[in-house]
Amino acid sequence: MNAHVSPSDAPAGLYTPEERLRRDNSVWTLVQGILAPIQFLVFAISVGLIIHWWMTGSWLMATHVSVVVKTMTLYAIMITGAIWEKDVFGAYLFAPQFFWEDVVSMLVLTLHTAYLVALWGGLLSDAQLLALATAAYVSYVINAGQFLYKFRQARIGAASGQSSREVAA
Repeated sequence: MNAHVSPSDAPAGLYTPEERLRRDNSVWTLVQGILAPIQFLVFAISVGLIIHWWMTGSWLMATHVSVVVKTMTLYAIMITGAIWEKDVFGAYLFAPQFFWEDVVSMLVLTLHTAYLVALWGGLLSDAQLLALATAAYVSYVINAGQFLYKFRQARIGAASGQSSREVAA
């Protein structure tokens, strides 16, 4: 297990040939490929509801439900993503190749969890809750961008017929 990793420990490319093979053969790659667009769809609906609430003050319950559902999909993708990372890189989190993505994922998870705690604990007003959800969603967009960038790197490496290490060099 990689107990102490840092971004500088990351190899030059995204995947070694062995890691690429493990990625391609892992059932968790498919699970991630299914969950990611589902989570994005839930996110998009929830953003629409949050905007609607900010503009009209209506549909509050639906808005809260949408944020809870978004958070549940986030938990699902985080748990299965950690299993995927273990399958491919040998560490549940913070493998050098995905170190910064995992760091930001922890922020995303923390903000979403804080929303649930505040909602169920009655700790914040509705406006404060939805401001917190908005902050969580901004962090999610940043994190999603990180992962999309990594997937693009991997695709470019695969399409060129070179290993991703050669592409990055």
